[in-house]
Amino acid sequence: MSWVVEEWKEGLSPRVLQKIHELESQVDKLKRERQQRQFQLESLEAALQKQKQKVENEKNEAATLKRENQSLMELCDSLEKAKQKISHDLQVKESQVNIQSGQLKSSKKDIERLEKELKR
Repeated sequence: MSWVVEEWKEGLSPRVLQKIHELESQVDKLKRERQQRQFQLESLEAALQKQKQKVENEKNEAATLKRENQSLMELCDSLEKAKQKISHDLQVKESQVNIQSGQLKSSKKDIERLEKELKR
């Protein structure tokens, strides 16, 4: 079939044939360049999609970490409130123990005094 394609060139001057050959070579070169650029474009598009997916994954991870951080902050606040309540309760109980300890000492003194009175 290539001979049919070449048939139209019969009878042309060598200078014209040379120019045709140069143009055909240039067309082939441009086709190869276009294929290379198309491949580069497809590679860049794939890399871009990969980067977009990576950014999306990182956004999701950041959102997850933000929610987790918020949850941990709420937990810390809750624990701090519980600590303050327990600390207050401890102070109240220590105060009650001190009062009862004072009452116990007073009662012991009263008992000792009463025992001395009984002995007399």
